[in-house]
Amino acid sequence: MLKHIQAVLILPVMVTVVIPGLLILTAEPGKTGWALSLPLNWLALLGGVLFVSAGLILLFKTISLFATIGQGTLAPWFATRKLVVQGIYQYVRNPMISGVFCILLGEVLIFGSTILLTWFFMVVIINLIYIPLFEEPGLERRFGADYGLYKQNVPRWIPRLAPWQPPGGKVRMSENTSGSLASGEVEEK
Repeated sequence: MLKHIQAVLILPVMVTVVIPGLLILTAEPGKTGWALSLPLNWLALLGGVLFVSAGLILLFKTISLFATIGQGTLAPWFATRKLVVQGIYQYVRNPMISGVFCILLGEVLIFGSTILLTWFFMVVIINLIYIPLFEEPGLERRFGADYGLYKQNVPRWIPRLAPWQPPGGKVRMSENTSGSLASGEVEEK
């Protein structure tokens, strides 16, 4: 449990709470909202709350699936031992990052902050580089053909409309134990 709390505090909380809070306090102290007319200000606030809520739901679902099915955390240093392709992962490969994007965009709408908009774009650019160049090759090494099949069928950030089902409704779950790849059980979907 401590590993999960540590991973959440270090990664999503730092990116979505600590850094945006410091940016607002130092770069735009006292700034609130977009200074739009009243109905538009309320729409921006409502949109922001909806984005933050959606992002929190995605983060919660991701973290719980990593803990229960993946037997690990969202942090690369306490990585999952099993490939997670159930639940929200049947729709999108990186729901945690999609959740982070939603939260950051919601914060931009709520606070009316150009500095938070800049931070949002920086996080997007970092992930556009990091995930395909580092994270995905690591997952391919750890989980082999299982991850390759999954990657071919499930988009990175924008969800599918229907959940992905492996051919025949089955997926061989690979397990990464002690740095080696071993085949697990065949699981029904």
